[in-house]
Amino acid sequence: MTDDTRHTGSVSIGELSRLTGVPVRTIRFYCDHGILDSHRTSGGHRIFDSGTAVDRLLLVRRLRALGVSLPAIADVLAGTVSLADAVAAERRALDTELAALAWRRASLRAVEDATSAQRAARLEVLAAVQDRHRTHDAIVAFWRRVLAPIPPGLFDEFIAMNVPDLPHDPPVLHIAAYAELASLLTVPALYTEISRQFWRSDRTTIRHQRELLTGVAQACQAAGHRLLTGQPPRPGPELDQFVDAHAAARGTRDTPQFRQELLSGATDADHRVLRYWRLTDRITNTPTVGAAHHWLYLALTRSVDSPS
Repeated sequence: MTDDTRHTGSVSIGELSRLTGVPVRTIRFYCDHGILDSHRTSGGHRIFDSGTAVDRLLLVRRLRALGVSLPAIADVLAGTVSLADAVAAERRALDTELAALAWRRASLRAVEDATSAQRAARLEVLAAVQDRHRTHDAIVAFWRRVLAPIPPGLFDEFIAMNVPDLPHDPPVLHIAAYAELASLLTVPALYTEISRQFWRSDRTTIRHQRELLTGVAQACQAAGHRLLTGQPPRPGPELDQFVDAHAAARGTRDTPQFRQELLSGATDADHRVLRYWRLTDRITNTPTVGAAHHWLYLALTRSVDSPS
């Protein structure tokens, strides 16, 4: 201890280093970046207030050991952010980082587990979905185009049930299916095919579009119950509700001819439409609107083939 510090309650940088276990050069770094306050002796040496410097430096060292950034530590020391808030913010950032790493690991496993014949194609589609949030937003935007002008509440319900939002650490088969599903959205024809599955015509000819979507959603919900219980497609109240919704939206009524018109140009059996919904079913593990729609399509086909 120097003459300047002997009676002032101050410690030198070397003494502070010995008391805290923090290297001298690290202490200098903290001083230069405003993390730790110091003063100069008449001889130009750094000195520190022994009443606060040890506690502050130990706090800095412990927070750095947990990965808290220097700007966040500076805010804690300045009193503008509480210790609890700083730690919570770091934990949230770590959660985000861990989720990204888990997603990446699942992607690598999906490529690794593919057969040699599938590996290149799987690598291509998985590389395109590494920003999982952007991919999910793209799927939602696709359905917003297909279903406009669906009421907001009904749209949110549709998304919750039919647009997979995978967990942070998804199973290999799920992330592979999700990647392929997202790649299907890049096929220009898919929008037209799925739109026709839902609207069954040019939507501009439909007078009451929102009412149609609401009615079809109810019919699909009823058909979904049939799917859950393993009942085969057949004419019945679910199909009648479906046809009535389409007829009312067009200002007409349910007739054999109208049912035939609903089947004209149907895309329900298109391989891309079927693939999209099968991939979605595989991830959600529950009957989707697409599966219910296909059930109703088969029921409608049978009602036209056997009108009696």
